[in-house]
Parts: sequence; structure tokens; C-alpha cells
Amino acid sequence: MADRHSDIQYKTPEQIVKMRSAGLLVAATLAKLREAVAPGVSTADLDVIAEDTIRSGGGIPSFLGYHGYPASICTSVNNEVVHAIPNPKAVLSDGDVISIDCGAIVDGWHGDSAITVPVGEVRRDVLRMAQVAEDAMWAGIAAAARGVRSGRGRLTDVSSAIQSSVRKAGRYGIVEGYGGHGIGTEMHQDPFVLNYGRPGKGPLLVAGLCIAIEPMLTLGRPRTVELDDGWTVVTADGSPAAHAEHTVALCEDGVWVLTAPDGGRERLGELAAQVARTESTTQA
Repeated sequence: MADRHSDIQYKTPEQIVKMRSAGLLVAATLAKLREAVAPGVSTADLDVIAEDTIRSGGGIPSFLGYHGYPASICTSVNNEVVHAIPNPKAVLSDGDVISIDCGAIVDGWHGDSAITVPVGEVRRDVLRMAQVAEDAMWAGIAAAARGVRSGRGRLTDVSSAIQSSVRKAGRYGIVEGYGGHGIGTEMHQDPFVLNYGRPGKGPLLVAGLCIAIEPMLTLGRPRTVELDDGWTVVTADGSPAAHAEHTVALCEDGVWVLTAPDGGRERLGELAAQVARTESTTQA
């Protein structure tokens, strides 16, 4: 196909099925972590659960050792946006909010997903921000589905849909400099997926493209700072942040959300690819 970019790894249907195995393992791991989040639990405790779940499920943690990263998940609490390192001294308290980013490799293929979880009783505006981030992620996923089905969609249609969803919801900071990415035999591949921008630019949205879509929001300004550990990214103004992410495979008739247990059927309806709808019905 002439519009395929040579620097993007396009997947066959058979390869996407392999990525689904990694995606389901990530989903199962995040489900366990969501249940484990509570006051008094340390982020290091969560990391132990994550590594055990991934390895017992036949996978390898994507993050562990990645450019020297020392843990199996990222555990970003309150004003930490992304990439915070689990720590036994980082004990969760009532009112905190934590984003957990998790990746797994199965048979050489990656899955990557993130959730934001409240700890006990959390401020309503913080809960609202986390919901806005999740809704914006799904708006981006839906834009990808419409784009591939039309045959005319471009990558920044996803970016624009995310931004529009956030702006309609309120005054939130959309973090700059960080975003989604291609994924496959490596965790991070081309293309980079911004969470803002004008539609109609970038590579065509075609079957075989697999991307992680991940908006990151703040309750304040979008500017961030990287801490001295070389990983943890925090809001410059100290405001709370939220992060949501799914790995998505583009198919001829829509998208298959590889890290969603139902493949995206509930949120996307007919925009979910036939393979996702069939899988969800069969599992039900």
C-alpha cells in the first residue's frame, strides 16, 4: 500500500492475535492491581503483585530493565504524571489517586495499558478528571475506528478527538511532550501519538497499525518536570494528574482494543471490529 510508512511496523491478523494474548495478560494484571489498591498498601507491594501475575501468566514484564527501569509497573501517585518507580516507602493513603501503567510481553509481542485508581475517599474533582481522561482515550479509539473504516482517516484524527473530548469536559491540562505510540515487537515504536492537534495529518489509519492511545491530564497547568531519578514526571504546579491507556489494533472494519477484556465492544459498539464482537459474544 503506497500510503504505508516504512518506519511503521504493520501487523498481520495472525500477529495481532498474538498481541491479544499479551493484552489480555496486561488486563488481568491491572484488574488484580485495582483490587489491591487500598490505604496502607505500598507501591512496591503493587509491583510484586504485577510481576507475579505477569510471570505466572506466561509473560515477561515489559518495563523491567527497559533502559534501566527497575520495576515491572509505573505507579504514579497524585501529582506524579507518569513513570514513577514503585517504592516500599510510597505507602498509599486515603484520598490519594494512583495511575498504574503496565506492560507485558508474550511470545515476543507487547501489550501496554494504564488505569487511574482512587484510594479510599477521593475528591470529586479528581475523580472527575480521571473519568475525563478515560473518556478522552475512548474518544481517540473511536476516531481510529472511524478513520480505518472510512479509508481516509489520519493519525492526528485520534489526537484531535482526544483534545476535543477533554475540552468539552472542562478546563484540564493536557500534558505535552508525552503521548501514545506504536507497539508490537517493541513496546515503543513509530508513530508517536499526540493527545492534541489538528486532524487530517500523519500516516493513514490502515489495518495492521497497532498503537497505544494514552491521554494524560492535570487539574492545573500542563507543564511537567522530570525528577532526579530520571524517570518520575510530576506536574510543575503540584496539581493531581490522571492517565488512561489501551493498546489498539486497527482492522478493516474497526478496532480491536487488545488490552480491554471485551475487545472494546461495550464502549465502541459497531465500531469494534468484527473479531472483537465475535470474541466478546463467544466468551459471554
